[in-house]
Amino acid sequence: MSLANHALVRNPDAQAVLAALNAVRADGARLVGGCVRDAVLGKLAHDIDIATQLEPEAAMAALKAAGIKVVPTGLVHGTVTAIPAGKPVEVTTLRTDIATDGRHAEVAFTDDWLADAQRRDLTMNALYCDVQGRVFDPMGSGIADAKAGHVRFVGEAAKRVTEDYLRILRFFRFHAFYGKGTPDPLALAACAAHRDGIAKLSVERVWMELKRLLTAPDPRVVLTAMAQTGVLAATLPEAEGLEALHHLVEIENSLFLEPDPLQRLMALVPRDPTRVAGLVSRLKLSSAEGDRLVAWAADQTVIQSYLSAREVRRALYWLGEQLYLDRVRLAWAEDAEPRRTSQWRAMIALASGFVAPRFPVSGEQVLAAGARPGPAVGQILRELERWWVDQDFTEDEMGLVERLKALVQALG
Repeated sequence: MSLANHALVRNPDAQAVLAALNAVRADGARLVGGCVRDAVLGKLAHDIDIATQLEPEAAMAALKAAGIKVVPTGLVHGTVTAIPAGKPVEVTTLRTDIATDGRHAEVAFTDDWLADAQRRDLTMNALYCDVQGRVFDPMGSGIADAKAGHVRFVGEAAKRVTEDYLRILRFFRFHAFYGKGTPDPLALAACAAHRDGIAKLSVERVWMELKRLLTAPDPRVVLTAMAQTGVLAATLPEAEGLEALHHLVEIENSLFLEPDPLQRLMALVPRDPTRVAGLVSRLKLSSAEGDRLVAWAADQTVIQSYLSAREVRRALYWLGEQLYLDRVRLAWAEDAEPRRTSQWRAMIALASGFVAPRFPVSGEQVLAAGARPGPAVGQILRELERWWVDQDFTEDEMGLVERLKALVQALG
């Protein structure tokens, strides 16, 4: 198979790095992994990876000789990062695993393309492409598997999994994006048998893989398989069923929404502030991610499909658009009554056109109305704002003045 006309092979950054490495050893460097897989499938490659027979120091010298900046990002594992004119390109020396502990590998460098392919995780990722665009498939089935959507491990599935338990989650993620039909039974059996190994992984790596999986166009088949094999419980013990997630994906499709991994995570876990805070802490989510999840779990606003337009505007004002949409979409996902679909859709549509009005009263105006300086000013402002919102953001200045006077007398 040839990719001579694909954008990957014509990419100037890839060409520059390959030329620099091949100047030292002819055909000693090839494009590898995901970029080749995606090119085989007719997709654009986002990241460019290159495998080389040159050892790291020789690869760095070759790149520098060609005027390409290079950074020794992972010399112990044979990886350097070339920085040509455009996007960085990762260059890794061919290698074999000497020893693994399920998380880290001790490697030895090699010039054997087959040996390098045999240590990779999935057959569709064990593909190489030279500077002319010729594709090499050392395992013999990588091209066919990629085109058929058959996501399977290189060689013995159990061995690949126990070399690095993160491959369990990677298998499910890759099936969510590239797989067709039922996941590979041998891979499922290996993942189920060794699911306890997930506990040995760093939580940051686990969340990274889970988050990527939740961005797949439709992760429902994969999440069902993860639940059936016990992998979901080992990865996300807070999960309590898939029904809401299934419905949420249907909602996303009906509204032409991009996948939102945090909303999908919300659909998998109960709206319990304590448990959600524990999840955020356990997986070490970012501050923004954690704040969003906890806000969704803790919010006590009544969200029902029959809210009036006025009640929707009130909720949008207090919650803001993101929290409002999180609450509404997840409430809809948990609503089993299809007759209320139009009502939920209307509530979501109202959010897109809502612009929160500016509260027209300041602290200076409260003081001018006779309030004493101090905490009472803030209390009066909060009470007046609540009244103003409940009046659907009334523009009646006289009404606001009278209400302000009454609050000053009562609280100021």
